[in-house]
Amino acid sequence: MGYRFQAVKGISWIGTLRITTRILAFFRYAILGRILTPYDFGLFGIASLLLSFLEIITETGVNIVLIQQKSDIKKYFHSAWIVSIVRGIVLSLLIILCAPLIANFFNATASYPIIIAIALVPFIRGFINPAIVLFHKELQFQKEFWFRFILFAVDTSTAIIIAFLTKSALSFVGGLIASAVVEVIGSFLIVKLRPKLRFEVKKIKYILQRGWWVTITGVFSYIADQGDNIIVGRLLGTSALGIYQIAYKISTLTITEITDVVNKVVFPVYVKFANDRKRLLTAFLKVTGVTSLGALVIASGLFIFAHEIILLLMGQQWLEAVPVIKILAIYGFLRTLFGNLAPVFLAIERQDYIAKMTFFRVMGLLITIIPFVIFYGLAGAGFSALASIIAEIPIALYFLVKTFHK
Repeated sequence: MGYRFQAVKGISWIGTLRITTRILAFFRYAILGRILTPYDFGLFGIASLLLSFLEIITETGVNIVLIQQKSDIKKYFHSAWIVSIVRGIVLSLLIILCAPLIANFFNATASYPIIIAIALVPFIRGFINPAIVLFHKELQFQKEFWFRFILFAVDTSTAIIIAFLTKSALSFVGGLIASAVVEVIGSFLIVKLRPKLRFEVKKIKYILQRGWWVTITGVFSYIADQGDNIIVGRLLGTSALGIYQIAYKISTLTITEITDVVNKVVFPVYVKFANDRKRLLTAFLKVTGVTSLGALVIASGLFIFAHEIILLLMGQQWLEAVPVIKILAIYGFLRTLFGNLAPVFLAIERQDYIAKMTFFRVMGLLITIIPFVIFYGLAGAGFSALASIIAEIPIALYFLVKTFHK
C-alpha cells in the first residue's frame, strides 16, 4: 500500500488546496474586476512579467536538488539559505534597475511605481527557511495545505482591502508583500530545522551545478509561457494585456492546476523508486490517465461556457476574452497531457529532457506569435500558444520512449 496510499493522500490534500485557492482566486478576480479596470490589471501584468522573468533566470533549483537527495538534507540546507538570500537581494536590485526600461518598453509609465514596489517581494522571500521543503520530501502534504492556504488568504484579503481604499493596481503588490512576510515568519515557526549563515563554498557550488538544467528549463518556460503576454502588451497595449492575462488564467489555471497538484505529489514519490523503470512506467501511465480525463472534462466546460463564465466572474467589459478562452482551453488540456512527464524526468535526474522539450515549445511560440497577433489580435496570441505545445509533442514522445524503451 505504502507509496500509493501516500500519493493518493497527498493528491487529496494538495488538490483540496488548489480547489480552495482557485475559488478564492476567482472570488478575488470577480471583486477586483469590478473595482479596477483592464488597464490596472495590465499595469500589474507588466510588473509581474518582469518579476517572473528575473525569478526564472536566477532560479537555482534549490528545492528540487534537496528533494532529489536520498540522504539527509541537513548538510545542504544552510548553504541553500545563503543561496536564497543572495538571490533575493540580486533580484530586488535588478528589478529596480530595469524598472524604467520596462515601463518605456510597454509605453506605460504608470507601471513604474508598481515595478519598484514589487521589488520588495523577492527580497523578503529570500529569507524563507529552506527546510520548508521537508513538507514535500517527507510527503507531509497536510502541513503544506494549511501553510499555503493561509498565505493565499492573506494575499487575497490584503489585495481586496487595498483595492477598495486606493482603486490602484498597487493592491496586487500589497497582497504579494503581505503574503511574503507571513511566509518567512511561518517558515521559521512551523519547521524545527533552523538555517544558519554558513558560507560553505563546496556545498553552494554543488547546489548551483545540480540546479543548472532547472535554470535553463525555467528560462525556456518563461519565454514559452510569457512570450505571448510580452508581444500582446507591446503590440496591442496595456488594456489588451490585462484582458489576455485574465483569459489565460481562467482557461488554463483550472486545467494546469491538475498537473501542478499531481506533479507536486508524485515527484517525491517517483524519486523513491526511480531505479525501477517498470514500476515507474506503471505509475506514470495511471497518473496520466486520471489527470487527462479530469482535464478533458474541465476543458470542455470552459470551451462551451466561456461567455457565461466571463459575464459571471468579470462583467461586460471583459467579453473580449471569450474567444481567447476557447482556444486556450485546448492548449491547457494538451499541457496537462504532456506535463505529467516532468516529474518522471526529474525523478531520474534528467532535467535536461525537460529543458529540451521546453526549447521546442519556445521555438513554436517565437515563430508564430508576431504574425498571429498582427493578423488575429488577441485570438492570434492564443493560437500561437497552441502552436507552441503542438511543437513540443514530438520531442516529448521521443524522450518518453527513450526512458522506458527496455
